[in-house]
Amino acid sequence: MDNFKFDEATQKELSTFLEREQAQARINATVHTLTSMCWDKCVTSTPGSRFARGEESCLLNCVDRFLDTSLFIIKTIEGQRSQLQS
Repeated sequence: MDNFKFDEATQKELSTFLEREQAQARINATVHTLTSMCWDKCVTSTPGSRFARGEESCLLNCVDRFLDTSLFIIKTIEGQRSQLQS
């Protein structure tokens, strides 16, 4: 396999591209996990043209709690990281 040497600007561009793609992959994985978890928890009847009573509010609450928890974890980790860097 050939060894490719890129200039600094190209390396930075590739790095930025890879970071964006990895972030998108993480978002997609999170959405998949959220969808599966909330669906399994909240949808108890056979899906039709409408959700059964309570399923819609359960889905909304499930998504809200998942997002709240994710944001809390991210903020906590960022706080710990900034304390370690200080």
